[in-house]
Amino acid sequence: MKEYEFTLKFALGSDNVDIDDSLELLAGCGCDDAIVGIGQKGRLALSFLREADSANDAVLRGITDVRCALPQADLLEASPDLVGLTDVADLLGVSRQNVRKLVFGSDAPAPQPIYEGRPTIWHLAKVLRWLVQEKDYGVDAELLALAETTMQVNLAVTQRDADAASQRQILARLS
Repeated sequence: MKEYEFTLKFALGSDNVDIDDSLELLAGCGCDDAIVGIGQKGRLALSFLREADSANDAVLRGITDVRCALPQADLLEASPDLVGLTDVADLLGVSRQNVRKLVFGSDAPAPQPIYEGRPTIWHLAKVLRWLVQEKDYGVDAELLALAETTMQVNLAVTQRDADAASQRQILARLS
């Protein structure tokens, strides 16, 4: 078994949720390996350090355990996923300048950001995959697997709001 560190953020659906009761329910449903943050009213963030056979298993089991305790909880985001250069540098244990040089000073086309602005934002999985494939950079396999999983979770969360007919039309044009 490996250890995976990730965060799940939920909307509780009501500002009147009793936090003490929620904490007991979360512990009873298997979330005793998470630090619970309640800083924003009606929101809950759980920072997990979970042992599992795979990143996918760890994250999906985390989601299931939270929903067991709090069925009304609506998943908003899983991380690590959306990152800037500083985030990537912190996760790799290198300087921001090092990552900037790798991404912008490269002959190999850099991964496409999902937002070009200040700051520019990427899916962590795409940056890590690019570093491995294009730069032969040593990236922790568990971190890459976790980033792949959280990206897929966030894409699924976003997809909930999509109109299926519109998506089919758009995807047909993108193919």
